[in-house]
Amino acid sequence: MSTIWNTAQIVALAPDSSSAKAGKSLATPRKWVVLGVDEQAVWGECQGSAKEPYRTQVDANETAFRCSCPSRKLPCKHGLGLLFLLESQPAAFTAKEQPTWVTEWLASRAKRAQQKANREERGPENRTVVDLAAQAKRLAGREAKVTAGLADLELWLHDLIRNGLATAQGKPTSYWETAAARMVDAQAPGVARLLREMAGIGNSGAGWEARLLERLGRLHLLLEGFKFRADLSPATQADIRSLIGWTQDQEQLLASEGVRDNWLVVGQRVVEEDRMRVQRTWLWGQQSQRAALVLSFAPSHQPLDTSLIVGTGLEAELVFYPSGYPLRALVKQRYSPPVNFETLRAGRFTGGLGYPAIAVAYENYAKALASYPWLEEFPMALTAAIPVQLEQNWVIRDLAGQWLPLSPRFTHIWHLVALSGGKPLPLFGEWDGNYFLPLSVWSEGRFIIMKVGL
Repeated sequence: MSTIWNTAQIVALAPDSSSAKAGKSLATPRKWVVLGVDEQAVWGECQGSAKEPYRTQVDANETAFRCSCPSRKLPCKHGLGLLFLLESQPAAFTAKEQPTWVTEWLASRAKRAQQKANREERGPENRTVVDLAAQAKRLAGREAKVTAGLADLELWLHDLIRNGLATAQGKPTSYWETAAARMVDAQAPGVARLLREMAGIGNSGAGWEARLLERLGRLHLLLEGFKFRADLSPATQADIRSLIGWTQDQEQLLASEGVRDNWLVVGQRVVEEDRMRVQRTWLWGQQSQRAALVLSFAPSHQPLDTSLIVGTGLEAELVFYPSGYPLRALVKQRYSPPVNFETLRAGRFTGGLGYPAIAVAYENYAKALASYPWLEEFPMALTAAIPVQLEQNWVIRDLAGQWLPLSPRFTHIWHLVALSGGKPLPLFGEWDGNYFLPLSVWSEGRFIIMKVGL
């Protein structure tokens, strides 16, 4: 099997830098008693501190890990070491017949996947019958709580604006936290998150007034939308409910028709929200020419999903959450194992994927905002961008001379400049309305990850 993982992709899988370092130290055949690989899996037995070697295995189709070591990290250093070794010394993997412990694990994974597919095929109408009256009562109770809570928040917002934005700059964090806590009590956790994110804007430097006013404007629009939701389209109603904190039934969503395409995994980053780690993975459809966002959630120190590897492509069906501008999606079914970009023609990444100019990208961003005014990050793929310094700031410029400012959070500017060498590069990243945050770049036939995380 030709490996689908390169060094950068394996490092990106690591839960932390220490795990990546420890994994690299295990990338030598003398540490392993057995090494094997086939089209389905990679496996090995690593001699550690225990009497018996640790059994380590990786599902090659979905990049899932399992190891008999006591580590609570996923992937552990043994799983990472196995992939590092496969990438650097594939000839060391001499075993081609799966041992029983690998076959049984793959069979159990296949069984669970089939059971999930059967549930989706049956659809929501065949699920366990619940007490519909009790369910309706709970929904009505939450609706009433949210309505009362948002009415109180509207008064709070009016008081803030009446006193002037200048007073907001001197407000302590507790001012915003208290308002957020009320929204949690009102069962509107999404609104609580929006309020917490405003707490530090007053101390964010020049232009803070405009940034805070923009956030407050979006919050006001959300409150107005909720009050008059009956007059809005079902897609916009779904957006409002999602922003407030209602969750979508994933089984019901997976039962709907999706979009089958060759999806390229073009970017990924991890952020922290409400003491949870959120992994944002961006995909780009080759035929549909649309972006998809797959989210994975985990508490601190718990593993995130590793099945979508940046720099690979796969044929799959994705279902999108209902929205005025659908971006968030779930993988419903895979039709092919992942393939590394390096094994594809460069044109399959660069040819027609993305926007040929910043003006075109911005036109599409404006359309997205018109459909979904609460959009926080817009996926932006540019076919030709050059990093340049403009006065004291770094920007990306297209061939027409238009530019976008780079995010202050982007810490790999000199790496990007070196890759460019003054020449245009295909670039993918997130645009938040103020700054562009690069996540990946294509340079001289190689796909390079600009890792951004916690």
